Amino acid sequence: MDARGVGGVEGLETDEDEPAQVVGPGGRVLGASETLRGRGPVASFNRVEEDEDDDADGDDAATDERRDRDRERNRERERDRGRGDDDSEDPEDSQEADDGEDSGRDDAPSGDDPTGTATPAEVDRDSEAQTVRVGGQDFTVVGVQSRTRDGTPVTVYAGASLKDQQEAVASVTQAMLIGLPALLLVVGGVTWLVTRRALRPVEGIRSEMAGIMASADLSRRVPEPDARDEVARLARTTNDTLAALESSVERQRRFVADVSHELRSPIASLRTQLEVGAAHPDLLDVEGAVQDTVRLQQLATDLLLLARLDAGERPGEGRVALGALVREELAQEQQGPHPVRLGELPDAEVTGSRGQLARVVVNLLQNAQRHAASRVEVSLRESRAADGGRWVELEVSDDGAGVPEAQRERIFERFVRLDDARSRDEGGAGLGLAIARDVAVRHGGTLTVPEGSRFVLRLPAADRDGRATGPTDSKSPKGPKSPHGTGSPEDPEGPGSHEGA
Repeated sequence: MDARGVGGVEGLETDEDEPAQVVGPGGRVLGASETLRGRGPVASFNRVEEDEDDDADGDDAATDERRDRDRERNRERERDRGRGDDDSEDPEDSQEADDGEDSGRDDAPSGDDPTGTATPAEVDRDSEAQTVRVGGQDFTVVGVQSRTRDGTPVTVYAGASLKDQQEAVASVTQAMLIGLPALLLVVGGVTWLVTRRALRPVEGIRSEMAGIMASADLSRRVPEPDARDEVARLARTTNDTLAALESSVERQRRFVADVSHELRSPIASLRTQLEVGAAHPDLLDVEGAVQDTVRLQQLATDLLLLARLDAGERPGEGRVALGALVREELAQEQQGPHPVRLGELPDAEVTGSRGQLARVVVNLLQNAQRHAASRVEVSLRESRAADGGRWVELEVSDDGAGVPEAQRERIFERFVRLDDARSRDEGGAGLGLAIARDVAVRHGGTLTVPEGSRFVLRLPAADRDGRATGPTDSKSPKGPKSPHGTGSPEDPEGPGSHEGA
């Protein structure tokens, strides 16, 4: 079509939400849909440039030349189609068709060819899009450049309304403004309720712990949830801690009670003897007073050593020849009324505190002398474990009645004396074997009663570098050193003194 027939093109009468407009050179509107009628150009982007000749009569030579070429091409196409027509066609009709051919092509205002041989208009595929506002409504407009049949450059603007999108955005915005605060309140409330419910067992544990601290009743326990989660494991661990604390406090109470009981008797006896001596000097039992004083000194020494061991005092790192140590202790003082028969005593060495190990030897010898019928036997040997570790075993036995199997572990508890040894005249406060086992454990060894009255001290042997060759995971607790001393071999008055238990 030419520029004059643009306004009659079908398709411009589109929906008001999809307006269209054709703009020619100079911004002249050649055609528009009903929404845009009577308006100027809907947009100015991608606008065609001014035609070189804007004369309405179309006298420009270049334009006429293009039109002539187009008519000539159309005539040639028509002749080619006419040659292929059926021979029975009426010659007069053909002539009339030929006569009216030129006039039909020239006069058709829309440029449409009934035979379908119209030359397509040139279209610039490069388009631009913008958002414009028309009549208070926003449109997305696309501009495409093209030419009419007569060569007139035009710009075709096609728009699509943004009303639906804007209404959707407005609806969502309104819903969010109304619903989001309510949603936040609901989420916050649900989170608070869930968190409160999840932490309710923790609050139960806290309140029960506060009650335990206020009442000092360590027999109470915190509630354990039925669930198998972290809170339940926390409750079980807390109860285990309370049980261990209760046991420790109970041991301390028994210890204090036993110490008080043990100290009261010699102190009362010593006071009585001194009071009698003050009133009647000729009746003063000096020997008995000395014995009571020695018992007090021995008990104080034992309690000091236990305090150091409980504080986690670590043994020394020196090398100790255990066989030589046994001979030395037997030679220094008389251990009892019964003879001691020495077995094989090899020069086996262990690592640790000489003073503490000497105390173990003395306590074992004194215990054997106290319960022996006629003799005491001591032997030493080396052994090798299945894992390759070397051990030194000191065995002390007697020919007494022996320890009942049910009491073989109980005798290593503090202040424990069996019924046949309750008499204080036979000496001992029930701390000797407890001290001996504690020292053995802290040296990485053991002290057991395999049978009867046979006591076996088992310690890891020292290697060439002076280190223990037994297991390195000693059961002895590691803690700060006691402020009272180290109990090293150089401290003869420390826990290794030979005052006996």
